[in-house]
Amino acid sequence: MIKFFRKIRQRLLSENRFSKYLLYAIGEVVLVVIGILIALNLNTNSENEKLVVQEIKILKEIKSELSVAL
Repeated sequence: MIKFFRKIRQRLLSENRFSKYLLYAIGEVVLVVIGILIALNLNTNSENEKLVVQEIKILKEIKSELSVAL
């Protein structure tokens, strides 16, 4: 895959199509940014799920302690 993109870059530069190369480079940067944002979103969702599980565990412990105390 990397060779494929490298060939495109080299072809655009060798044909003196700087504007198309610039557009290609911007597109590549946008794709990388989108990938990073997706990864961050997945990580955030995972962390939130862990917090929900921990919160449920704590609430169950509080409920059981209250039922024993009464």
